[in-house]
Amino acid sequence: MSVPILETARLILRPPRSEDLDGWAALMADAESAEFIGGVQTRFGSWRGLATMAGCWAMQGFGYFSVVEKATGRWIGRVGPWDPPGWPAPEVGWGLLRDAWGRGLAHEAAEATIDWTFGSLGWPQVFHVIHPKNARSQSLARRLGSAPLRHCRLPAPHDLLELELWGQDRAAWQARRRQG
Repeated sequence: MSVPILETARLILRPPRSEDLDGWAALMADAESAEFIGGVQTRFGSWRGLATMAGCWAMQGFGYFSVVEKATGRWIGRVGPWDPPGWPAPEVGWGLLRDAWGRGLAHEAAEATIDWTFGSLGWPQVFHVIHPKNARSQSLARRLGSAPLRHCRLPAPHDLLELELWGQDRAAWQARRRQG
């Protein structure tokens, strides 16, 4: 399997590695950062999440990328395609450390990931599963050109909340990218 590494002006996106655990655990230990991506987790729970993403790369040829700042080499988050059995739709999702918010880094990482997902994986559409109270992710999805489509639920045992499914198709994405 060829493992991609994507580069943007400020970021390196690469598959997760064991040395990402400290960053991953910090993301999931912060109540505000983790609120809409599974909630606060222990270091062991974070390790399980990191191992799950590494396993997705091995099993499916895609998964969340680790987001690393070029200037510092610091792990700042995760972004990527996600499509486990029973998920509402093939998703590109994101989660960054709180101190990385507000600088356009999530947008930069998500944009590169969506380009890769459409180009390399050939997905006809991308979706984002967003909690109705997650205004930051709604704003990012909107900036990426996605729109709310319908309500959805995650697979059991995480099916108690009604979430929003946002998305767009490849043609709309490509037209938007051509416009700059």
